[in-house]
Amino acid sequence: MLMSTLASLQTGDIATIVSIHAEEALHQRLLALGFRCERQVELIRKASFNGPLQVRVGTTDILLRRNEAAKIKVCKQ
Repeated sequence: MLMSTLASLQTGDIATIVSIHAEEALHQRLLALGFRCERQVELIRKASFNGPLQVRVGTTDILLRRNEAAKIKVCKQ
């Protein structure tokens, strides 16, 4: 099991959320979007030029800024 951040995953990688280290407002937003510890996430696409990441949590696709994704610690499968 390899620990990293959501932002460092490669397209197609699947990982399990370990923790979220974000300020309260962002933390609450991420929880509302379904980002919870022990949930699996899949990186669908990385936009070019440091654009957003398309992440799948369950059946929902979400676009996240890279700096937000960097605050989510994951354990790669």
